[in-house]
Amino acid sequence: MCDKHDVPLIHNIASALEPALASRRRRLWELGHACHCPLVGVGLPLGVLRKLVDKASGGKVLADDYEVHVGAVTECGSRNRLSEALQKELERRYAAVLLRFRAARDSGQVAALWRAAVANGDVAGAFWAGLSHPRCSPELEEQMCRDLHMVQHQAGACVRADLGKFQATLAENRELQHQLDKARQRAAALLQDKTSQAELHSTQLMQLRAHSVGKDSMIDSLRTELSELRDAIPGLESRTRLAERLQQMEQRERALREQIIELKMAARAEPAPRPAEPAPAPPAEHVVRMPLRLRDQSVLCVGGRSGNVATYRELIERGGAQFAHHDGGLEDNANQLDASLAAADLVICQTGCISHSAYWRVKDHCKRTGKRCVFIDNPSISSLARGLETATE
Repeated sequence: MCDKHDVPLIHNIASALEPALASRRRRLWELGHACHCPLVGVGLPLGVLRKLVDKASGGKVLADDYEVHVGAVTECGSRNRLSEALQKELERRYAAVLLRFRAARDSGQVAALWRAAVANGDVAGAFWAGLSHPRCSPELEEQMCRDLHMVQHQAGACVRADLGKFQATLAENRELQHQLDKARQRAAALLQDKTSQAELHSTQLMQLRAHSVGKDSMIDSLRTELSELRDAIPGLESRTRLAERLQQMEQRERALREQIIELKMAARAEPAPRPAEPAPAPPAEHVVRMPLRLRDQSVLCVGGRSGNVATYRELIERGGAQFAHHDGGLEDNANQLDASLAAADLVICQTGCISHSAYWRVKDHCKRTGKRCVFIDNPSISSLARGLETATE
């Protein structure tokens, strides 16, 4: 029997051993059976749990998710291969939370850490760290299980609400995707149409450029040919003027001969000779006598028929003047009219064959510079001749 004096010694030894034993964290199989179900359900994802069960059983488990959960909870009641694997996974997964709970020195501090985790919505790691803590009392263990039960109810309600929102979002997403597909189809059709138009415009532009290059080449060729013809016939302009003058003289000579014959016939028919009256002047053809002051001067003809331009030139150059022509903006560039007006000494404006802009430009220029300008309504050659006579009076 123990002496009564030995009782305080034994009590002291038990008191010294109790903190040492209580400082060790509890293992999974040392927890209450009521803690295993929420701990396995919350602390381990279903995919991880099935993987651990397959590894512990040495093959692929064909049970459904609920059967795997129930089997794992049952195995947690004792120390075995599966419970040790679950213990190791929980320690690895929630190492940071375990380190935070290690600072708790009593049950009250553990409870405070648990309430903070519930308020923050991070209960999985805190539930394992609180249950396995050496200072977790049975009352605190029961309270944690109750709190987690209510958290799971709230989470389920949130999940159902989120599921409804998710389904609505999916329907909206399908509608938006349908609208996006239609918009893409319209954009693709519009892009194809614009591409076809761009290709057509590009083809037309190339054709117009080729046509323009061809016209420029033809103009250069004609200019070269004209220059060669002029070089091949020296004095062409002088010969042309002499030929025209000769033709005029021949016409005048024929008219005088006819008049002489008529006078002789009239003299024979008279009964008595009478003093001969001076013969009337023969009807001279309409020939423009250019005054000396227009010789070597520049005469600009604005407007007129394009087919009469050569005759205009011939009529004006016959008197020694230089001929220039502008069609009044019908085909020639209207900006070239100012330069032609500035270089001319006399302007003949045929008002019936020019644009309004060219008419006012000619009138304004001649008014500002005091240059002589003759306006002709009829674009005929005779009207041009009368206009030259008016200008030289």
